[in-house]
Amino acid sequence: MTGPQELTALVEGYLDELALTPELGELAGPIRYALAGGGKRIRPVLCLATGEALGREPEELLPAGAAIELVHNFSLVHDDLPSLDDDELRRGRPSTWAQFDEATAVLAGDALLAEAFRLALSYPTPFVGRELVQATLGMIGGQHADTKALGYSLEEIHRLKTGRLFYASIACALWVAELAEADQKPWRDFADELGMLFQVVDDILRAQARRRGRRAGPGAAGVDRRRHFGARGDRRRAGDANRLAKASLAMPTWRSWRLRRRDRLDPAGVAKGGPIRNGDPTKASLAMSTWRPWRLCRRGRLKPR
Repeated sequence: MTGPQELTALVEGYLDELALTPELGELAGPIRYALAGGGKRIRPVLCLATGEALGREPEELLPAGAAIELVHNFSLVHDDLPSLDDDELRRGRPSTWAQFDEATAVLAGDALLAEAFRLALSYPTPFVGRELVQATLGMIGGQHADTKALGYSLEEIHRLKTGRLFYASIACALWVAELAEADQKPWRDFADELGMLFQVVDDILRAQARRRGRRAGPGAAGVDRRRHFGARGDRRRAGDANRLAKASLAMPTWRSWRLRRRDRLDPAGVAKGGPIRNGDPTKASLAMSTWRPWRLCRRGRLKPR
Protein backbone atom coordinates (compact mmCIF):
# COMPACT_ATOMS: atom_id res chain seq x y z
CA MET A 1 0.00 0.00 0.00
CA THR A 2 1.46 3.32 -1.09
CA GLY A 3 1.74 5.91 1.69
CA PRO A 4 0.09 9.35 1.71
CA GLN A 5 3.31 11.23 1.04
CA GLU A 6 4.13 9.07 -1.98
CA LEU A 7 0.62 9.51 -3.37
CA THR A 8 0.83 13.26 -2.80
CA ALA A 9 4.15 13.34 -4.69
CA LEU A 10 2.53 11.46 -7.59
CA VAL A 11 -0.29 14.01 -7.71
CA GLU A 12 2.07 16.98 -7.51
CA GLY A 13 4.23 15.59 -10.29
CA TYR A 14 1.22 14.97 -12.51
CA LEU A 15 -0.16 18.47 -11.96
CA ASP A 16 3.25 20.06 -12.58
CA GLU A 17 3.53 18.29 -15.94
CA LEU A 18 -0.13 18.60 -16.93
CA ALA A 19 -0.38 19.89 -20.49
CA LEU A 20 -3.04 22.58 -20.70
CA THR A 21 -5.06 23.20 -23.85
CA PRO A 22 -2.85 25.38 -26.12
CA GLU A 23 -5.73 27.74 -26.97
CA LEU A 24 -5.65 29.05 -23.40
CA GLY A 25 -2.50 30.97 -24.31
CA GLU A 26 -1.23 33.33 -21.61
CA LEU A 27 -4.06 32.30 -19.29
CA ALA A 28 -1.94 29.22 -18.53
CA GLY A 29 0.11 31.33 -16.09
CA PRO A 30 -2.80 32.26 -13.80
CA ILE A 31 -4.13 28.70 -14.03
CA ARG A 32 -0.85 27.23 -12.84
CA TYR A 33 -0.62 29.93 -10.17
CA ALA A 34 -4.00 28.83 -8.81
CA LEU A 35 -2.98 25.17 -8.87
CA ALA A 36 0.37 25.74 -7.15
CA GLY A 37 -1.07 27.33 -4.03
CA GLY A 38 0.23 24.78 -1.55
CA GLY A 39 -2.93 22.70 -1.16
CA LYS A 40 -2.83 19.39 0.70
CA ARG A 41 -4.22 17.45 -2.32
CA ILE A 42 -6.47 15.43 0.00
CA ARG A 43 -9.13 14.75 -2.63
CA PRO A 44 -6.88 13.34 -5.38
CA VAL A 45 -4.91 11.35 -2.81
CA LEU A 46 -8.15 9.78 -1.59
CA CYS A 47 -9.01 8.94 -5.20
CA LEU A 48 -5.66 7.24 -5.75
CA ALA A 49 -5.84 5.38 -2.43
CA THR A 50 -9.32 4.08 -3.21
CA GLY A 51 -8.22 2.82 -6.59
CA GLU A 52 -5.21 1.12 -5.05
CA ALA A 53 -7.40 -0.52 -2.40
CA LEU A 54 -9.43 -1.91 -5.31
CA GLY A 55 -6.33 -3.43 -6.88
CA ARG A 56 -5.37 -0.74 -9.39
CA GLU A 57 -2.08 1.07 -9.79
CA PRO A 58 -2.20 4.66 -8.49
CA GLU A 59 -1.01 5.96 -11.85
CA GLU A 60 -4.26 4.75 -13.45
CA LEU A 61 -6.19 7.08 -11.14
CA LEU A 62 -4.09 10.20 -11.79
CA PRO A 63 -6.33 11.78 -14.48
CA ALA A 64 -9.41 11.30 -12.28
CA GLY A 65 -7.66 12.56 -9.16
CA ALA A 66 -6.26 15.57 -10.99
CA ALA A 67 -9.71 16.35 -12.44
CA ILE A 68 -11.17 16.47 -8.92
CA GLU A 69 -8.33 18.72 -7.76
CA LEU A 70 -8.90 21.08 -10.69
CA VAL A 71 -12.59 21.37 -9.80
CA HIS A 72 -11.63 22.07 -6.19
CA ASN A 73 -9.24 24.83 -7.25
CA PHE A 74 -11.82 26.28 -9.63
CA SER A 75 -14.14 26.64 -6.62
CA LEU A 76 -11.42 28.35 -4.57
CA VAL A 77 -10.55 30.82 -7.32
CA HIS A 78 -14.19 31.85 -7.67
CA ASP A 79 -14.85 31.78 -3.90
CA ASP A 80 -12.13 34.39 -3.36
CA LEU A 81 -13.64 36.85 -5.84
CA PRO A 82 -14.89 40.21 -4.51
CA SER A 83 -18.46 39.25 -5.45
CA LEU A 84 -18.32 36.20 -3.16
CA ASP A 85 -15.90 35.99 -0.19
CA ASP A 86 -13.80 39.00 -1.27
CA ASP A 87 -10.67 37.36 0.07
CA GLU A 88 -7.29 38.74 -1.02
CA LEU A 89 -5.29 35.90 0.51
CA ARG A 90 -5.34 32.17 -0.16
CA ARG A 91 -2.97 29.84 1.68
CA GLY A 92 -0.73 32.68 2.76
CA ARG A 93 -0.29 34.39 -0.61
CA PRO A 94 -2.39 36.66 -2.84
CA SER A 95 -5.48 34.96 -4.20
CA THR A 96 -5.68 34.63 -7.98
CA TRP A 97 -7.79 37.74 -8.53
CA ALA A 98 -5.55 39.80 -6.22
CA GLN A 99 -2.40 38.58 -7.98
CA PHE A 100 -3.73 39.23 -11.49
CA ASP A 101 -7.17 40.84 -11.79
CA GLU A 102 -10.79 39.88 -11.33
CA ALA A 103 -11.55 39.14 -14.98
CA THR A 104 -8.46 36.92 -15.27
CA ALA A 105 -9.48 35.00 -12.15
CA VAL A 106 -12.97 34.37 -13.52
CA LEU A 107 -11.55 33.02 -16.76
CA ALA A 108 -8.86 30.96 -15.00
CA GLY A 109 -11.54 29.34 -12.87
CA ASP A 110 -13.64 28.59 -15.96
CA ALA A 111 -10.61 27.02 -17.64
CA LEU A 112 -9.82 24.87 -14.59
CA LEU A 113 -13.34 23.48 -14.69
CA ALA A 114 -13.20 22.72 -18.41
CA GLU A 115 -9.75 21.10 -18.11
CA ALA A 116 -11.11 18.94 -15.27
CA PHE A 117 -13.86 17.56 -17.47
CA ARG A 118 -11.38 16.97 -20.28
CA LEU A 119 -9.35 14.76 -17.94
CA ALA A 120 -12.38 12.94 -16.54
CA LEU A 121 -13.57 12.15 -20.06
CA SER A 122 -10.21 10.61 -21.03
CA TYR A 123 -11.33 7.23 -19.62
CA PRO A 124 -13.17 4.65 -21.78
CA THR A 125 -16.19 4.80 -19.46
CA PRO A 126 -18.31 7.98 -19.40
CA PHE A 127 -19.25 7.40 -15.76
CA VAL A 128 -16.13 9.11 -14.37
CA GLY A 129 -17.11 12.31 -16.14
CA ARG A 130 -20.76 11.99 -15.14
CA GLU A 131 -19.81 11.48 -11.51
CA LEU A 132 -17.64 14.59 -11.54
CA VAL A 133 -20.32 16.69 -13.26
CA GLN A 134 -22.92 15.70 -10.67
CA ALA A 135 -20.54 16.45 -7.81
CA THR A 136 -19.63 19.84 -9.29
CA LEU A 137 -23.27 20.84 -9.68
CA GLY A 138 -23.97 19.87 -6.08
CA MET A 139 -20.97 21.85 -4.89
CA ILE A 140 -22.10 24.94 -6.82
CA GLY A 141 -25.58 24.59 -5.36
CA GLY A 142 -24.05 24.41 -1.89
CA GLN A 143 -21.96 27.50 -2.54
CA HIS A 144 -25.06 29.42 -3.58
CA ALA A 145 -26.96 28.27 -0.49
CA ASP A 146 -23.98 29.31 1.62
CA THR A 147 -24.24 32.91 0.42
CA LYS A 148 -28.02 33.25 0.76
CA ALA A 149 -30.55 32.69 3.51
CA LEU A 150 -32.37 29.87 1.70
CA GLY A 151 -33.35 27.82 4.73
CA TYR A 152 -30.70 25.13 4.30
CA SER A 153 -29.38 23.49 7.45
CA LEU A 154 -25.64 23.59 8.11
CA GLU A 155 -25.39 19.86 7.50
CA GLU A 156 -27.12 20.21 4.13
CA ILE A 157 -24.65 22.91 3.10
CA HIS A 158 -21.71 20.81 4.28
CA ARG A 159 -22.89 17.79 2.30
CA LEU A 160 -23.25 19.87 -0.85
CA LYS A 161 -20.43 22.40 -0.72
CA THR A 162 -17.74 20.14 0.75
CA GLY A 163 -19.16 16.64 0.73
CA ARG A 164 -19.87 16.28 -2.97
CA LEU A 165 -16.24 16.53 -4.07
CA PHE A 166 -15.13 14.12 -1.36
CA TYR A 167 -17.87 11.79 -2.54
CA ALA A 168 -16.58 12.11 -6.11
CA SER A 169 -13.02 11.35 -4.93
CA ILE A 170 -14.21 7.88 -3.96
CA ALA A 171 -16.93 7.40 -6.59
CA CYS A 172 -14.74 8.29 -9.59
CA ALA A 173 -12.17 5.74 -8.42
CA LEU A 174 -14.87 3.04 -8.35
CA TRP A 175 -15.55 3.55 -12.05
CA VAL A 176 -11.86 3.69 -12.98
CA ALA A 177 -11.32 0.43 -11.07
CA GLU A 178 -14.33 -1.08 -12.87
CA LEU A 179 -16.00 -2.10 -9.63
CA ALA A 180 -19.43 -3.55 -10.35
CA GLU A 181 -22.23 -1.13 -9.54
CA ALA A 182 -23.83 -3.73 -7.28
CA ASP A 183 -20.69 -3.70 -5.09
CA GLN A 184 -20.32 0.08 -4.83
CA LYS A 185 -22.78 0.84 -2.03
CA PRO A 186 -20.37 0.37 0.93
CA TRP A 187 -17.85 2.67 -0.72
CA ARG A 188 -20.51 5.28 -1.48
CA ASP A 189 -21.83 5.14 2.08
CA PHE A 190 -18.28 5.71 3.30
CA ALA A 191 -17.80 8.60 0.88
CA ASP A 192 -21.04 10.23 1.98
CA GLU A 193 -19.80 10.55 5.57
CA LEU A 194 -16.21 11.44 4.70
CA GLY A 195 -16.99 14.94 3.43
CA MET A 196 -19.07 15.71 6.52
CA LEU A 197 -16.27 14.47 8.77
CA PHE A 198 -13.67 16.61 7.01
CA GLN A 199 -15.78 19.78 7.09
CA VAL A 200 -16.80 19.50 10.75
CA VAL A 201 -13.20 18.84 11.81
CA ASP A 202 -12.12 21.81 9.68
CA ASP A 203 -14.70 23.98 11.46
CA ILE A 204 -13.26 22.94 14.83
CA LEU A 205 -9.72 23.74 13.72
CA ARG A 206 -10.82 27.16 12.40
CA ALA A 207 -12.50 27.89 15.73
CA GLN A 208 -9.32 26.93 17.57
CA ALA A 209 -7.29 29.22 15.28
CA ARG A 210 -9.67 32.11 15.95
CA ARG A 211 -9.36 31.62 19.70
CA ARG A 212 -5.58 31.80 19.33
CA GLY A 213 -5.90 35.01 17.35
CA ARG A 214 -4.69 33.47 14.10
CA ARG A 215 -6.20 33.86 10.66
CA ALA A 216 -8.63 31.01 10.12
CA GLY A 217 -9.30 31.54 6.42
CA PRO A 218 -12.58 32.21 4.65
CA GLY A 219 -15.71 30.61 6.05
CA ALA A 220 -19.40 30.50 5.33
CA ALA A 221 -20.74 33.87 4.28
CA GLY A 222 -24.41 33.21 5.01
CA VAL A 223 -24.31 30.70 7.87
CA ASP A 224 -23.15 31.14 11.46
CA ARG A 225 -21.51 27.76 12.03
CA ARG A 226 -21.02 28.20 15.76
CA ARG A 227 -24.73 28.86 16.18
CA HIS A 228 -25.69 25.58 14.54
CA PHE A 229 -23.43 22.91 16.03
CA GLY A 230 -21.36 24.65 18.71
CA ALA A 231 -17.95 23.37 19.82
CA ARG A 232 -19.33 20.27 21.58
CA GLY A 233 -21.82 19.66 18.81
CA ASP A 234 -19.04 19.78 16.22
CA ARG A 235 -17.01 17.18 18.09
CA ARG A 236 -20.05 14.98 18.54
CA ARG A 237 -20.95 15.26 14.84
CA ALA A 238 -17.37 14.48 13.81
CA GLY A 239 -17.41 11.41 16.00
CA ASP A 240 -20.71 10.27 14.50
CA ALA A 241 -19.42 10.75 10.94
CA ASN A 242 -16.22 8.89 11.79
CA ARG A 243 -18.12 5.89 13.17
CA LEU A 244 -20.54 5.81 10.24
CA ALA A 245 -17.72 6.02 7.70
CA LYS A 246 -15.84 3.15 9.33
CA ALA A 247 -19.01 1.06 9.65
CA SER A 248 -19.66 1.46 5.92
CA LEU A 249 -16.52 -0.54 5.12
CA ALA A 250 -16.96 -3.07 7.93
CA MET A 251 -16.48 -6.73 7.01
CA PRO A 252 -20.16 -7.88 7.21
CA THR A 253 -21.12 -5.47 4.45
CA TRP A 254 -18.70 -7.12 2.05
CA ARG A 255 -20.39 -10.54 1.93
CA SER A 256 -17.69 -12.47 3.73
CA TRP A 257 -18.87 -15.70 2.11
CA ARG A 258 -16.90 -14.62 -0.95
CA LEU A 259 -13.71 -14.72 1.08
CA ARG A 260 -14.58 -18.07 2.64
CA ARG A 261 -15.24 -19.59 -0.80
CA ARG A 262 -11.74 -18.55 -1.80
CA ASP A 263 -10.27 -19.84 1.47
CA ARG A 264 -9.19 -16.31 2.36
CA LEU A 265 -11.05 -16.01 5.68
CA ASP A 266 -10.40 -18.12 8.76
CA PRO A 267 -13.15 -18.73 11.39
CA ALA A 268 -11.94 -15.76 13.44
CA GLY A 269 -12.65 -13.45 10.51
CA VAL A 270 -9.02 -12.71 9.62
CA ALA A 271 -8.20 -12.57 5.93
CA LYS A 272 -5.47 -14.83 4.63
CA GLY A 273 -3.34 -14.57 1.52
CA GLY A 274 -3.13 -11.66 -0.85
CA PRO A 275 -5.80 -9.10 -1.64
CA ILE A 276 -8.68 -9.90 -3.94
CA ARG A 277 -8.68 -7.59 -6.94
CA ASN A 278 -11.74 -5.51 -7.67
CA GLY A 279 -12.66 -4.82 -4.07
CA ASP A 280 -10.80 -6.45 -1.19
CA PRO A 281 -12.61 -5.45 2.02
CA THR A 282 -9.72 -6.18 4.37
CA LYS A 283 -7.29 -4.13 2.32
CA ALA A 284 -9.85 -1.34 2.11
CA SER A 285 -10.46 -1.35 5.86
CA LEU A 286 -6.75 -1.22 6.60
CA ALA A 287 -6.24 1.54 4.07
CA MET A 288 -9.07 3.71 5.27
CA SER A 289 -7.95 3.66 8.90
CA THR A 290 -4.96 5.64 7.67
CA TRP A 291 -7.01 8.24 5.83
CA ARG A 292 -8.66 10.09 8.67
CA PRO A 293 -8.92 13.64 7.30
CA TRP A 294 -7.55 15.30 10.41
CA ARG A 295 -4.43 13.14 10.16
CA LEU A 296 -3.99 14.08 6.53
CA CYS A 297 -4.37 17.82 7.10
CA ARG A 298 -3.22 18.34 10.70
CA ARG A 299 -1.31 15.17 11.57
CA GLY A 300 -3.33 14.09 14.55
CA ARG A 301 -3.68 17.43 16.34
CA LEU A 302 -7.38 16.76 16.76
CA LYS A 303 -8.99 13.64 18.14
CA PRO A 304 -12.79 13.88 17.97
CA ARG A 305 -14.47 12.58 21.08
